[in-house]
Parts: sequence; structure tokens; C-alpha cells
Amino acid sequence: MRHDTESHIKFVVFWLFTSFLFSACGRHDGRFRLEGHFKNLNQGEFYLYNLEQGTKDTIAVSDGSFVYERLVRDTLSLVMLFPNYSELPVFAMPNTSVKMEGDATHLRETTITGSEDNDMLTSFRMKTADMVPPDVQKEARTFIEEHPASIVSVYLLRRYFLQDAEPDYALIMRMATAMHQAQPQNQPLARLHLMLKQLENCSNKGPLPSFQAISTKGDTINNSTLKKKQANVIVTWAMWSYDSQNTLRQLKSIAKDHPQLGLMSICLDASPAEGLKMIERDSIPGPVVCDSMLWQSPLLSQLGIATLPANILIDRQGNIVARNISDRMLKEEIEKLLQ
Repeated sequence: MRHDTESHIKFVVFWLFTSFLFSACGRHDGRFRLEGHFKNLNQGEFYLYNLEQGTKDTIAVSDGSFVYERLVRDTLSLVMLFPNYSELPVFAMPNTSVKMEGDATHLRETTITGSEDNDMLTSFRMKTADMVPPDVQKEARTFIEEHPASIVSVYLLRRYFLQDAEPDYALIMRMATAMHQAQPQNQPLARLHLMLKQLENCSNKGPLPSFQAISTKGDTINNSTLKKKQANVIVTWAMWSYDSQNTLRQLKSIAKDHPQLGLMSICLDASPAEGLKMIERDSIPGPVVCDSMLWQSPLLSQLGIATLPANILIDRQGNIVARNISDRMLKEEIEKLLQ
């Protein structure tokens, strides 16, 4: 009898210890939880976008605070978009709780803590907050080279190298290859690495690669479509990318004054309905492609596009004049072709 009692006590102690151990290690329901608090903010809404899936969640803020939860199976790269179009990256992992603290009047100083990846990116942002862009890029390169196995490096590669006005694709490819070797199970990175390989075969000059796509109106678009105008631009955009929408609006303004400018845009929203709202609201000229395949779209591979925003300027003969240049340079090059 005593032996049974001792066994029972040992079992209870073991069960209590195990329960404590698991509870001390964090969540174990596969859910990600994000808690946030902002000073100088009462009510409002934020958007949280999934960079790979192109989906959007709306977060309601009450008394400066919010709580967001979702079930996740793997690490996700999310971007929080604020009403002033500022962006903050957030990494969501299963069984993790993360806290966001900031001031609505100084969003750049917002901290995101609670996991190694979010802690590392917060430290990077704080360190580079007052640096000029070239120095920030140097710091990003150092970080990537020192942490090729980190998902933070994937974000930094996209943000500071692929979206650069004049991307160094040889350097980008070297860094992406090292990262892919360090984290071979990262599927979004594997897709990016494959796209960069395909991009090596796409020249910044010469004939535009052959392509074919179906517009949101059901029309077939191909290389011949772009030879009907004196100058043509292919541009990528999404409802969650303020920079890409700015480019689109600039091109719309130029096209209004210059009928000989052709515009083909590729929407990278997961739901065509999201993009269609903007198309109808802003009367975007030219054919729009939205195949809901995001970065897995064959069209992006055919055209050698791996960034958002991205642009390709083409002349009437179907030759590439420039790729991924700044909005200012794009306007100047368009005007040269239209003369």
C-alpha cells in the first residue's frame, strides 16, 4: 500500500514538473500571438500583410492596444502597414508570443520583441535608424553574411538589395545562394533563389523575353501588345505596397498626357478582388494581370521580375530600355522615348 502511495506521489510530482516545464517554455498550441501598445493613439486600424501569400488581416486598435492571434505552421514574414503608410516587418512563429511597443508619433522607434528573429531585427532597426541609405545597406550586408541561416536576412535581402534603385544582381545571387544553403527548408527563400537564377538569363537590355498572359478582362497579352505604342512600361504593384501604388499613379498621370505610352501592370495581391477595387477606383489604364499566384507566377519568371515594386521600360521595337529604375529616372526615360 505504501509502495502504491509513493508511486502515486512520484507521478503527481512528475506531472506537475512536466506541466510547469512546458508552460515555462511558452505556447504549445501552434498559435502566434502579437500584442501591441502605442502611445498617442486611441482608436485606429492597422493592416498586417503576408509577404509570400499576399493576404491581409485587419487589426483594430482600442485605447492604443491590440491583440492579434493566428494559427501558423511555419515561420511567416509579415508586414504591418500603418495609416501613414509606414511599414514594420514582423516574424510570426508557432507557439510564440511577441510584443510591439511604440509611439504613434515616432513609429520608427517601435520595438518588436519576444522571439530571436524579432529581437534581432529590432536591434538592426535601432542601430541603423539614423544612418544614411548606403551605410544601412552595408550593415544589412554584414548582417546577412554573419547570419545566413536567419529569416531576418531574407527580409533584409529583399528590402535593401532587391528593391535598390540599381540592384547588384551578382552580389544578391551570392548572398541568396549562401542563405539557401544555410536554410534549405525555407520554401519562400528557395523560390526566390530560383527566380534569381532565372533573372540571370534576363538581360537589362535587348529584346523583352517572350511572354503571354490573360488580363483581368480576359484579353490575351503578349509581346505584340507592347509594340502598338511608342513607349511601354511593365510594372508590378499590390494593395499592400505604398511605393508600388505611387509608381502606378505617376505612370497613370504620364499616360493621361501622352497617349503613346502603353502600360501593362501586374497585380501581386492574392485575391483579384483586392486589386480590382483599386483598378476601378483609380481607373488604371492598360491591361492588368492578376493570376493570384504571387511569386510563383510563371509570368514573373518569364519577364525576370523578382521584386515589388519593379518596372521594365520597353521601346516600340520590343527592346528593353531600362529595368527597375527610380520613379524620377523612369519618367525621364519615358519622356526621351516619347520625343
